[in-house]
Amino acid sequence: MQLVKTEREKLLRPLQAVSGVVKRRSNTTLPILTNLLITKQGSEVSFLSTDLELQIMTRAELSSGTEQGATTVAALKLVDILRAMPDGEVSLNLSDKRLTVQSGKSRFALQTLPASDFPTIAQNQAFDASFTISQKAFRQLLGFVHFAMAQQDIRYYLNGMLLIVEGSQLMAVATDGHRLAFASTSIEGSFARQEVIIPRKTILELQRLLEDNDEALCIDLAPTQARFTFSQIELISKLVEGKFPDFQRVIPKGYTNTFTIGHGEFQQALMRSAILTSDKFKGVRCLIAPGQLKITSNNAEQEEAQEELEIAYDGASADIGFNVTYLLDALSNVKADMLQFSLGDSNSSVLLTIPGNEDFKYVVMPMRI
Repeated sequence: MQLVKTEREKLLRPLQAVSGVVKRRSNTTLPILTNLLITKQGSEVSFLSTDLELQIMTRAELSSGTEQGATTVAALKLVDILRAMPDGEVSLNLSDKRLTVQSGKSRFALQTLPASDFPTIAQNQAFDASFTISQKAFRQLLGFVHFAMAQQDIRYYLNGMLLIVEGSQLMAVATDGHRLAFASTSIEGSFARQEVIIPRKTILELQRLLEDNDEALCIDLAPTQARFTFSQIELISKLVEGKFPDFQRVIPKGYTNTFTIGHGEFQQALMRSAILTSDKFKGVRCLIAPGQLKITSNNAEQEEAQEELEIAYDGASADIGFNVTYLLDALSNVKADMLQFSLGDSNSSVLLTIPGNEDFKYVVMPMRI
């Protein structure tokens, strides 16, 4: 049975969309998770992959006729084969438990596993909140906070992003215990407050798949599951259980010592200073005084770096140490000409914001240097 007959690029696009979630190790307890499910219903073909925590499905018109059929095949092998093929027409044919990939005089026969054995995530029948936002706006929201997510923290609820919908606001928060990023944006409608923790892997897949355009993204939230639907893609994710820290208590309020600084000059000064920090100890000192910000760093070889920047500041002097990576992460992801620093004393966290914009806040804890 012919499952697909189309141009190589048209087939490769949906396959690449779903292949990011595929298990890469063949020694997984469920070998079929290295496969993707291909389902043909008439001219429409769907591709589905899952790791049992996250599931991605995409549909495309890639065939003809009225036949129906389904199979599973090794996802990454299929993608690698198609990437290596020249442009042109390609077909996928299923016969005797083997999938034949053919283009021109190239032919590959791949083993398959039954579609009936493929596990999928059971979808919630009802969702507590459903709303629509542009792909561009949600992608930007993720960009403001994703870098502050923990990676493999024993506090599992930090290995993801807190998503809050309340009234007409959608808020995102991430923290690894050393820094915290908060961002918000407006959505249409008015909703009762709901909080969910989206796993780190799901956030990274969304950033990979979302386009920087105004096309709609539909988000459905339930207590244990989130669904994201956009551009012929449906992404279903289990949620992280647990109680996220009270981020409102972490964000400083009432700081009176503030100054603004150019994004570009501050980023460049930090990047230069970071060269002479040690690999394990990424510390820089920020000496803040009226009219001046001095950034210094050194390493075990007694090498030193010093940068001086002029700032419009007339508050109290402070000597604060930072992990330079935490500052550079924010500067790499926040696009603004100017940034505002608000500080307390040398032992207090620093608040980084965009002047005149309450939709972004970044808190960085100081470190001893």
